[in-house]
Amino acid sequence: MSEVAYPVQIRNLKRQLKLRFRPLIDMSDWAGRPDEEQCFLSRAVAALAVKLETAASDEDAARAVIDGTTDRGIDAVAVEQRGDRQHITLVQAKWNDKGEAGFGEADVSAVMRGLDYLLDLDFSRFGSKIDRHAAEIDAALNSPSPKVTLVLALVTGSDLHPNTRALLEEEVDKHNLDDDLVDYKILNLRDLNREILGDHAERKVNLDVQLDGAGKITEPFLAYYGTISAGEVADWYGKYGRHLTARNIRDALDLSDVNEKIRTTLIREPEYFWYLSNGITLICDRIRKHGRGSPVAGRLAGFRLEGASVINGAQTVSAIYRAVQQKPGKAAAGRLLIRIISLEDSPEDFGDRITVAANTQNPTEERDFRSRRPEQADLRHEFALSLGLNYVIKRGESDPPEAEGCTMTEAALALAAVKSTEFTAIAKGNASALWKNQYYRSLFTEKLTAHRVWRCVQLLRRVRKALAEEQEHLAGRAASVAAYGDLLLTHVLFRTMDTSDIDADDADASAAWEVRLAEVRERVRKALGWLVIVIDGAYGVNSHISTTVRSPDRVELVANALYERVLSGDEPPSGSLPLLHQETGISATSAPRAVWRIVDAGLIPDGESLEFRPVTAPERRQLPRWLEEDSNRARATWQNNKNKPLIWHADGEAYAPSTLVRKMRREAMGNDQQIQGTLYWHVPGKGSLVDIAQEIRDSPEIQDS
Repeated sequence: MSEVAYPVQIRNLKRQLKLRFRPLIDMSDWAGRPDEEQCFLSRAVAALAVKLETAASDEDAARAVIDGTTDRGIDAVAVEQRGDRQHITLVQAKWNDKGEAGFGEADVSAVMRGLDYLLDLDFSRFGSKIDRHAAEIDAALNSPSPKVTLVLALVTGSDLHPNTRALLEEEVDKHNLDDDLVDYKILNLRDLNREILGDHAERKVNLDVQLDGAGKITEPFLAYYGTISAGEVADWYGKYGRHLTARNIRDALDLSDVNEKIRTTLIREPEYFWYLSNGITLICDRIRKHGRGSPVAGRLAGFRLEGASVINGAQTVSAIYRAVQQKPGKAAAGRLLIRIISLEDSPEDFGDRITVAANTQNPTEERDFRSRRPEQADLRHEFALSLGLNYVIKRGESDPPEAEGCTMTEAALALAAVKSTEFTAIAKGNASALWKNQYYRSLFTEKLTAHRVWRCVQLLRRVRKALAEEQEHLAGRAASVAAYGDLLLTHVLFRTMDTSDIDADDADASAAWEVRLAEVRERVRKALGWLVIVIDGAYGVNSHISTTVRSPDRVELVANALYERVLSGDEPPSGSLPLLHQETGISATSAPRAVWRIVDAGLIPDGESLEFRPVTAPERRQLPRWLEEDSNRARATWQNNKNKPLIWHADGEAYAPSTLVRKMRREAMGNDQQIQGTLYWHVPGKGSLVDIAQEIRDSPEIQDS
């Protein structure tokens, strides 16, 4: 793209961003500021990037924007299910009127800090706009094999400086260790213009195709089929990009697991690609003879497809393009099947019918092949005959109620958790890997009994239930450990249990296991406190819990250290799990309460605005919608009064922080639990009242002022 094109590109982009997103993006926090338009355009670019990378509507993309003074380098966030993985898209957007948006090493550091806070589920570090996404992010990061993509949406025609890119890749690699948790993608001015014009000026695609071994269907509608080279498909995508899939239900998602498998096959074994690929389907307005060959069955034939669109195989096309870019000579030699259907004489809605039908067939996964193995059928029969329970082995069947059985997938997770630290980490990082032959055969052996499977499943369920109950009243790093530690704790608890009768089918064994399982709740409470200490001691208080539980080496070290402490049955040190009703960092017996410290220091002026931030996982699930119903519920004004410093905007009354939070929780959640209200109320840019009180305590200069 030449510099001469930038003014036109910028004007078009700016006009469309305003047209589509001005009514949708919240600018209330920036209203009246001199740089309001620049801020809006940056937020609109972030929303556009969300649309480009996900299936979001304009409204949802605008709601994904969390940009503000405390966004920590993350301007938008979106969560969606892709296949069997939860994907989190994090966007950093940069607008520039000249098309010269920069992104340097300092920006890399800011974005990576924001990523770190999210991985630790430390949502209080961000502005309040993230609260409406917090529950989804929490659930996604705790899913079996999440994926996080950092998207840099930069209004520029230039590439990143090599030093910046090297630093970005280095930082991304630090978060992956033994898996592919984090990836990044760069969108430039060209990509953004393609996306913004797509809905308003759809580009007509005319393709010249050389079809080998052509076959023809004439009734009821004209269609051809045959084989085409990967190189030719890559050329299409390079020329037309996403316009090539304009009629598809969903665009090509370049970071999917399917794409990675396609690319790998083309790069390593292009000669096998025809056998391993499902091929692609195109529809077009008209098919005309063009170029070499004639449309005779079995021969090389050339066609021109007018108004062509790939309606099935968008991921295949995108992946082929990436593979050919990476290994031009080798990957281009691959071949694949293709169907071409003309709509020239078809009914008006026939193209839509083809598109829907081609995209709603369920793909076969490796798990599906395992469900056909004889040992799975044997387990299903044994579950029914020996336990009177259901063991569901096929996708599409309804999951049984917990008291009535389990699925093959749940069994695999439970067996992996108790198998070894390596399997525990693999199951947490990428659960679908358990269906690979080298792992599957170690889990589902010929000697595996239904009683062993069911008892392992019950143990995992008890651990997860206990952790969920603990997380209800935990905050910060302890809550993060409770969120991510299910498989690791299951592994350690299993190692400390008497499992000599795990395969026994007699009544005594069943009774003994009921007793052991009943002890899990209390054992998890103790183990969780030790787990926080062990991880912090081994890797530091700033280490990523989510990374630790997915790394085989780290899981082994942590599990071995935790095993000794759990086996002893000792209570963890007091304070290892900070509860919400405790004054974090401030002892009630040795120092005044947080509010008193702040008032005495005069650190918050009268009239300062504060915002409410949920702290626990249940609050992040239940409170955001209640707060959005009336924005005044999330705001308060400070007055330097030691007893009632908060004037709540919802009713104009003055409250103590804890009294107000309890009132809000009663109204929104029906919960009247004792809590520490100073954790919930934040001064934007400065932190919670607890943070501010801690700053006073740690700074003699403030105390003496």
